[in-house]
Amino acid sequence: MDDSLYEDIAVSRPRPGVTLIAINRPAARNALRTATLGEIAAELDRTAIDESVGAVVITGSEKYFAAGADLKEMAALGPIEMLSDVRPKHWKRITAFPKPLLAAVNGYALGAGCELAMHADIIIAGMNAVFGQPEIKLGIIPGAGGTQRLVRAVGKSQTMKMVLTGESIDARVALAAGLAAELVASEDTVKRAIEIAESIASMAPLAVRAAKESVLLAFELGLTAALESERKSFVLLAASSDRQEGIAAFLEKRAPEYRGR
Repeated sequence: MDDSLYEDIAVSRPRPGVTLIAINRPAARNALRTATLGEIAAELDRTAIDESVGAVVITGSEKYFAAGADLKEMAALGPIEMLSDVRPKHWKRITAFPKPLLAAVNGYALGAGCELAMHADIIIAGMNAVFGQPEIKLGIIPGAGGTQRLVRAVGKSQTMKMVLTGESIDARVALAAGLAAELVASEDTVKRAIEIAESIASMAPLAVRAAKESVLLAFELGLTAALESERKSFVLLAASSDRQEGIAAFLEKRAPEYRGR
């Protein structure tokens, strides 16, 4: 993997079918400046068309997943500059990533860091993980989906408490509230996320993509429309070679060999 393309992230391929993106701004506690978001979006764009990659894990350091936006950079932006800010475009590119995205969260995931984690399809939290939207303490509110994704993950009451007080929640609360899918020892967070990503990457690519799209539609459509869309995807997959291979492998008691066709 050519890390020379990036300054703020390190990219590797730890297991077959899995790309690992590690935010690497230790001096800034992995704060997400515009360039950082741009690099993450660029790598996801590149990975989206790479057929050898089935899933992506994004992580930070042991103490900081990402401690928020880069406030020094943000402080220089007035209302006019905010109108032409490219950050929303980077966030949209991250949101549009079609393959499974996992977040391996150790340490602080605050503000934009929490929002980035919530862009993932699955969050694996280390025991030392802390999630929060502390923007209210700065006289602002979350601006990259924090109020909307958080309420869909943990419900109204917990979201109101976090957003209105700026108080954070620890990993145990995040797991109980449904924000995190698993809670593991901090030293195992990235390893566990990679294990899950490798498992997903071994599945039929067309089915994985359709499954992700169908689940996400639950947040956008009413039940009737979402069920209709799910059924259409189910029927379309019946025409895939991978569906035939999956059933044949099951009946023959062997591992399937999916080709994304």
